[in-house]
Amino acid sequence: MIVDHIKNHAKYMHLPHRILRAIEYLASTDFTFVENGQYELDGKNLVSIVNRYKTKLPEQAVWESHRKYIDVQFMAGGSERVGHISLANAPAIKSPYSSEKDVIFYEPGTEYFEAPMGTFMIFYPDDIHAPSLALGTPPTPTEVVKVVVKVAV
Repeated sequence: MIVDHIKNHAKYMHLPHRILRAIEYLASTDFTFVENGQYELDGKNLVSIVNRYKTKLPEQAVWESHRKYIDVQFMAGGSERVGHISLANAPAIKSPYSSEKDVIFYEPGTEYFEAPMGTFMIFYPDDIHAPSLALGTPPTPTEVVKVVVKVAV
């Protein structure tokens, strides 16, 4: 996993070409005027998903990992809490791998971090993650704009 602010994107020039293209796309696009939806940037090898939604309460967290795609996620508007745990320390599997949807679902983990606006996150196949969670005590759902670029492994 990599977590950083998009203004630091130039530090990641050493990453594989497709991941670098995803980061450059996120850094150079104003998502204020981009409609929700899926956009192929390089066929199925690089797909951007723009989504506006309300963050979820902790009990609604969905812990997942992928095998075919790396997630490059970007907080284009608003902030959220994100769960993360390494696959090596995986909790019990809730739903086995679906090759059709490229996802495995897990029982909840316990480690979280905050992702303020401008944060980008790279989740590799060995990163279990639970995005889209509300911040605050108590957690209060808020509207966010998130862009996920799916990068074929």
